[in-house]
Amino acid sequence: MAMISTAMLHGANNPTLGRDAVFAVIMIALNGLVGLCLLLGGLRYREQHYNLQGLNSYLNVIMALAVLGLVLPIFTTSTSGPTFSTEQEIFLVVVSLLLYAIFLLIQTVRHRPYFKDSKEVALTSSSHRSLQIRSTAFHTTMLLVYLFTVILLAEKFAIPLDNSIEKFHMPQAFGGAIIAALVLSPEGLGGIRASLQNQLQRSINILFGSVLATIGLTIPAVLTIGIITKRSVTLGVQGGNLPLLLLTLAMCVVTFTSRKTNVLQGCVHLLLFAVFVLLIFAP
Repeated sequence: MAMISTAMLHGANNPTLGRDAVFAVIMIALNGLVGLCLLLGGLRYREQHYNLQGLNSYLNVIMALAVLGLVLPIFTTSTSGPTFSTEQEIFLVVVSLLLYAIFLLIQTVRHRPYFKDSKEVALTSSSHRSLQIRSTAFHTTMLLVYLFTVILLAEKFAIPLDNSIEKFHMPQAFGGAIIAALVLSPEGLGGIRASLQNQLQRSINILFGSVLATIGLTIPAVLTIGIITKRSVTLGVQGGNLPLLLLTLAMCVVTFTSRKTNVLQGCVHLLLFAVFVLLIFAP
């Protein structure tokens, strides 16, 4: 979120940067990284299990916020183009933050078992792995260090990236994809590692949690910056990206319905990721 916001504040010539970055996070995480996790996990373990209730909780919120933020602007008539009016932007900011807060309450307080390993995996893998538990102070310290590092890198990287895209006449969506890849790199490595250890639920928590946090926090941040600085923010995805977004969300619903995954599902998600890369350079 910090990197996207910094890049947006720097360049007045790219009102689609926030949209491109959020869309790229969805494509990279839900297609590229999820597909890779399912493929590698399927090759090693044939089938992997997960907690269906937790996955459905992620998908409920992700699908609602993704459609409201990235699809609805195409069909509204208050403004010209795939944008929201100021009143609509304020409404989306409030709704996104509220829904994300409710999800965190469900995840951390009321229904924590939804987001833990399913009983099948817990029974089969408990004897093969030991879980190292660290203190809350350790995690808080590491989180602050991570946030400080991200903000520092955002200041140093966002401006040269925006200038390079202009200088070399690269597609504007390429900048969003680069930012999304950098933001997701730690989560991607963690998700793949968990999948290789037969901890698919942990991979789901990492990757789907990253997507949800990106949509639930970045879109409100981008819209707030636009309102304060009087800049136009384009959110609606267009062209081939629109059916690709809807197909990705639908494919996630189909993939995660039986509490088990295999290699085939991973290959399908990787195919959609390949289409995403293709559309960046050949829209």
